[in-house]
Amino acid sequence: MAAEQQNEVKMPQMEENKENSIDESLGLEILQIIKDSQQQHGLRHGDYQRYRGYCSRRLRRLRKTLSFKMGNRHKFTGKKVTVELLSDNRHLLLVLMEAERAWSYAMQLKQEANTEPRKRFHLLARLRKAAKHGEQLEKLCESPRVDAKTKLEAQAYTAYLNGMVQFELQEWKSAMESFNKCKTIYEKLASAFTEEQAVLYHQRVEEISPNIRYCAYNIGDQNAINDLMQMRLSAGGGGGMMAEKLEALITQTRAKQAAVMSEVEWRGRTVPVKIDKARIFLLGLADNEAAIIQADNEETKERLYESLLAECRDTIQAVREELRTDQRERAAEGADSGKVSNLQYLHSYLTYIKLWTVVRRNESMAHALQAKLKEPQTDENKRGPRPQDLIRLYDIILQSLAELSSLQGLEEDHTFQKEVALKTLVYKAYRCFYIAQSYVLVKKWSEALVLYERVLKYTREVQSKAKSFNNSLKDLPDVQELIAEVSAEKYSLQAAAILEKSGKTDSVAPSDVFTGPLSDRLDNFRLDPTLLSKQPNLVQFPPDFQPIPCKPLFFDLALNHVAFPPLDDKVEQKGKGGITGYFRGFFGFGS
Repeated sequence: MAAEQQNEVKMPQMEENKENSIDESLGLEILQIIKDSQQQHGLRHGDYQRYRGYCSRRLRRLRKTLSFKMGNRHKFTGKKVTVELLSDNRHLLLVLMEAERAWSYAMQLKQEANTEPRKRFHLLARLRKAAKHGEQLEKLCESPRVDAKTKLEAQAYTAYLNGMVQFELQEWKSAMESFNKCKTIYEKLASAFTEEQAVLYHQRVEEISPNIRYCAYNIGDQNAINDLMQMRLSAGGGGGMMAEKLEALITQTRAKQAAVMSEVEWRGRTVPVKIDKARIFLLGLADNEAAIIQADNEETKERLYESLLAECRDTIQAVREELRTDQRERAAEGADSGKVSNLQYLHSYLTYIKLWTVVRRNESMAHALQAKLKEPQTDENKRGPRPQDLIRLYDIILQSLAELSSLQGLEEDHTFQKEVALKTLVYKAYRCFYIAQSYVLVKKWSEALVLYERVLKYTREVQSKAKSFNNSLKDLPDVQELIAEVSAEKYSLQAAAILEKSGKTDSVAPSDVFTGPLSDRLDNFRLDPTLLSKQPNLVQFPPDFQPIPCKPLFFDLALNHVAFPPLDDKVEQKGKGGITGYFRGFFGFGS
């Protein structure tokens, strides 16, 4: 009876708790959940298949937890989340994961559609299904049980998926409206929360902006191409697939402009440009160089250099194929091969652009390494830059300059040859300087001093020849700074060499490494950067063994020479009794 009364008391309490949980508003951080899931399960590396598998596994776990199974192992029974079933925010999460699974599959198919175009039809079907799940999520969030923030996020998420479908269908106006709706909602949400919470919404707005600009351009807004060019400068802006669309759009724009371009002038000679690929490349050359100058960091600059070089190589290959055909025709006609043809001169011009771009790229990398080389090394376990790295870069620069001097059509251009020779002297001086620095590291003072003298010789030659080539030195490193640096290093190395000859170990060379502990050189002032590292050399541990006086051992040597007095009178004499004495003592006689 008591147990039945307890059950009667517990049942109303459980029903009351259930009603309270239903009355509470449901909330779901939609954007936060999908961003965290994407970053942790594959999308950081563009692995959509891995993310799709994660969504499937999470769906199975949610259905099992909510007892929301689609039939059994023998029969499938379709089941949808309705407003009446909405009692837990995990029901909303269930629909969200279904949409994410369909979207990730669509993005996976988009990557594969580059080589298999038939997969585009499957891609569109999965995107439509993702948008359908998004609309279902938005309808569920219209319930009064769901809070206002979740409703707005669901509307933005649905607008984004609808925009993706329309974007793939090239319905630019509808896609632009959907993306603008998504952008507006996220901007409103960002303004309603603190800066820390608004960061995620601002990132989403930045991701959507390239899509909006792309749709605007396709609708007819010609000013949008300038915004797209600026977005192209941002590292990874708009995602990898959006970056591909931007590159294709820029190429199409240049192709339209290339129709009016017919010739190019270089080194006083005008050459007709009949190859479309060469026209497109030459039209975009100025924009690419301006983008490199405007780049904010070295990573973006390196990416733009590589893109320019790849485009230049493709253009040279196209011109080379035309040149081979032209040479065969000229040989068949028996034409004079002494004069350089227009096509050959165009090939030399494009080769010049490629080689000079390689020089500028390696010089930019050398500047970055020089700055790192001057910084103090804080982490001893991490390998820092060395002078040998810079030597390799200057070797490539000198090799490119050697190829420049042998371009066809420029052998008789003495001004060009002198300019290349002057630039070669400048980079030889810098290469020689860093070879000397590498000798300083191994304390070869004599070799380093000889190389520093060679650097000064190169710089004097540059200064003597540069008077007639002022315009040629504007894009070269300043040799005056190199002269000042070499002079300072020379005095330091001369002092180090003198001290080494005199037998002193305290070298003042800048490359000297203090290996002794601080406790052994307290009387000598030295700037030791290792004292500020994580493992400063303060004392020697474990310390060396030192001799100490041992514990004394005492030996009694006088004992062998001492004569002790006789003690016979004090020792009890035992009599000879036999068996009679034994019985006497036993019976008490003779005691």
